[in-house]
This record gives sequence, structure tokens and C-alpha cells, in this order.
Amino acid sequence: MRYISTRGSAPTLDFRDVTLAGLASDGGLYLPESWPSFSREQIAAMQGLSYVDTAVAVMLPFVTGTLTEAELRGLCTQAYGRFAHAAVVPLVQLDQQHWLLELFHGPTLAFKDVALQLLGLLFERFLNGSSQQVTVIGATSGDTGSAAIDALAGRAGVDVFMLHPKGRVSDVQRRQMTTVIAPNIHNIALEDASFDDCQALVKAMFNDAAFSGSFALSAVNSINWARLMAQIVYYFYAAVRLGAPDRAVAFAVPTGNFGDVFAGYVAAKMGLPIAKLIVATNVNDILHRALSVGDYSQGTVVPTPSPSMDIQVSSNFERLLFDLGGRDGHALAAQMHGFEGTKAMQLTNAQRAAANALFGSDRIDLDDMALAMRWAFDSCGQTIDPHTAIGLSAARRAGLGADVPVVTLATAHPAKFGDAVERATGQRPALPARIGDLFAREERYASLPGTFDAVTAYIAARAVAR
Repeated sequence: MRYISTRGSAPTLDFRDVTLAGLASDGGLYLPESWPSFSREQIAAMQGLSYVDTAVAVMLPFVTGTLTEAELRGLCTQAYGRFAHAAVVPLVQLDQQHWLLELFHGPTLAFKDVALQLLGLLFERFLNGSSQQVTVIGATSGDTGSAAIDALAGRAGVDVFMLHPKGRVSDVQRRQMTTVIAPNIHNIALEDASFDDCQALVKAMFNDAAFSGSFALSAVNSINWARLMAQIVYYFYAAVRLGAPDRAVAFAVPTGNFGDVFAGYVAAKMGLPIAKLIVATNVNDILHRALSVGDYSQGTVVPTPSPSMDIQVSSNFERLLFDLGGRDGHALAAQMHGFEGTKAMQLTNAQRAAANALFGSDRIDLDDMALAMRWAFDSCGQTIDPHTAIGLSAARRAGLGADVPVVTLATAHPAKFGDAVERATGQRPALPARIGDLFAREERYASLPGTFDAVTAYIAARAVAR
């Protein structure tokens, strides 16, 4: 399997190199040259498989030429052995049509663990025996940072610099990052910044020839293809348990950066029968506007109780536009450069028509988010976090036929957002025992101005040069 950039000018890479590279050298994002395809019989054969066996079956085509099936199985067994639930990502029924897919049983209580536990092992394997020292630079709206830090803390050959917007992540999210005291982990809180500001700085560092030429940069955000690859698996795992390939399943996905829902798009391209992918946004609704009226224009980020979705520039949307636009990298590069210059872009009619064949979208405000949390608690006995509630609200409003099962991706443990959950339900969720001492642990992080010079100077003083 070989990988190409959405912007058409970067070198074609194999799976090892695309994992270590993260962002493409032309500013684009990597995708496989072609999508693997599964027959109905191959999908039916996944029924009853464990999560590890499903992961091996789904991901093997993407790693061909780099990892053997046995090597991939060993990595998956190790990665998912750290999850607190035997099913890894259990399905929970809410009513006759609606289900939750609980993706938060990993070490840091968020869906990012599903991909990043594996990504950490891939980094370690690909760097083993090499003199190369990789500098991982990431931006987080809360959950990516803690999941990446847990996966990479103490691993040889990797230094991690994680940027988060100061005061705009929950206390639990922040502490899960800043209480990991390891010599290769560096947390940076950017003052007066949004997640978009953090993400823009990361992209600027990759695209600055002088800085990126001095360090072997890599990424753990969903700009890294291996992140998305691992997330494709749970769409297959859930769908076959609800009748695929003999019936189509819909998924409601709370999303900000479009990575999680793009993994569902890839699953559909691989042959999984998906009735609809419902893109659920909060009031930071650039994705809903893009999909519903073609308006992909950047607004001002509004802080909400669902901070992981407080995003106005969705990096992975570029991957979708590339695939829907006939994979014309040069045309997409021009379109994205225009957006980067003006902060506004109108989708073409062809892009909108192709997207609407599979995607729906909804914008969920604070009241509807709280009502969904209350409904899940009162009617189903389930406590859900604000992000999951946004997905569930969109799922219940989607108007799909009663014969279509709808799976809402439950993206975070409710205890990570205790204040919001308590306001909606009257009950404060407890942290699981394995991180119950989180608020007693020492914190360590640097507060920096959100400027390119300040951040690059901090990293350059601590990272290992090429």
C-alpha cells in the first residue's frame, strides 16, 4: 500500500514513512492511493470476531508491505489489552433504534485511545534499532493530548510537545496531560488561544522549512493517517453486530476536526453498508454549514461545555474534498490555499452532491445537548458526556426509518466533564478507580504566548536536532 498527498506534490510513501511523517511536505494530508474493498462475504465473516481479530482484518490491507499479519496482530493485542472492558468498545442499547458505541474504556477515558495506543506502538516499532529521534508536535482540544501522552510517555526515540489552549479544556483533560511526568513529555498551554490557534501553529511548524528541516517532525493528531486507520475498525465492529452486511447501519458522530467521521466514510468506501453518517456539531458549526449549504467559512470559536468540538477549521475535511473531487491534488491545493488566505470557501456543486449522498449534519445548541443528557439518564439509565449528547441529539432528530439502527459514538467518559453532566442530570459521575487520584497528582506544564517564535524557541531548546 502506498500513500499520496491531498495536494498532489509530496512524495508517495509507504505505511512506515507515512506514519512517521504525519503531515505531507506540500501541506496536504496523506491517503491511500486506492481504497481496499471487502466483499459481503468478507464482512459477514467478521461477525463474532473479537475486537483484535476485527482490527487485524480491517487494517491489514493498509499496512501491506510494512507489517505482516502476525506483527499487526501482536501490536493490536498489546494496544487493546490495556482497555478496561473485555469487548474493548461495547455496544449499549438505548431503545428500539438507538445504540451507544462506548469508545472510552481506554487508559485516558476517550475514543482517542483506540487509535493512539496503537500509534504509540507503531512509533516504537518503526524507530527500534534506528538512531532517528522523532519530535512529535501536536495540538489538542483536550483528549488527543492525554491519549498521545499516555501512549508515548517514556518511549525511546520520541519527544512529545503538546499544545493546548489554556483554560479551554476541562480540569480532568488538562490534568491527564500535565500530571504525566516523563522526560520526553512537554506540555505547552497557549495563552489567549483557541484550539484552532494551536492547530495553526502546528501546521506552520511543519510548513516552515528552516524549523522542520532541523528536526524529524511527526504528528499524532488526526492529520496522521495511522490515527484514522485505527478508527475505521470500530465502524465494522459495531455494524456487523447489528446486522451488516445484510442491513445498513447509521452512525451519529460528534465531531470537530472531522477525523472520526471520515473514518466512517472510509469504512463505507471499503464496502461496509452505512445508511447515513450524521455529522453532529455544537454551535461551532462550520461542518454543518459546509454540508448543508456549502459554506465552509471560518467563524470565531465559541467556548462550550463540549470543548473537544470547539473548532472552526476541520483539518480532515480536506481529505473528504480530495476524494469527492476526483482526487485532483492540484485543484484541491488551489482551493485550500484560497481558504487559508480568506478563511472562506464555497464547496462546489459536485462536492456537495457527492457528500450529501452519505452525510447528514446537525447543529446542536446547549439546550438540546442538555436535553439529550437528561433523556439518556432518565429514560435509559445511561450517563453520557456533552460530546456524546450532541451526537445522540442529532441521531434522534435525523428522521431515519425505524428499521435503520443508529449508533451514536460515545466519545468520552462522563467523568471527564463532571460539571456539565451534573448540571444536566443532577448527578456527578465519579472518576474510574484507575485514575481516581488524578487531582492529587503534581502538574507540570509551560505557559507560553501563542506565537510562532515563542513556541518554536521552546521546542528547539528541548528537542533533539536531526
